[in-house]
Amino acid sequence: MKATWNGTTIAQSDDTVVVEGNHYFPASSLDQALLRPSDTTSVCPWKGTASYYSLEVDGKLNPDAVWYYPAPKDAAKEITDRVAFWHGVEVSA
Repeated sequence: MKATWNGTTIAQSDDTVVVEGNHYFPASSLDQALLRPSDTTSVCPWKGTASYYSLEVDGKLNPDAVWYYPAPKDAAKEITDRVAFWHGVEVSA
């Protein structure tokens, strides 16, 4: 699977976990140079508290386009050390 935004590959891996229709990529597959810190968080009742990164590609910012669970609840342990995407990031095979 490959995640792209603004014509740039953000992450690529043969090892994704699908939860609620979202592919969670290993954090190690992310291009760290494209990530920008974000203070945004959200809460899922069964996964826990999510944190976010923004993406910056060719000077364009995509706020909070990457999310992850730093300490997922037991029901979501399979997404530990994984990230997912939205806000226009395309995930394809």
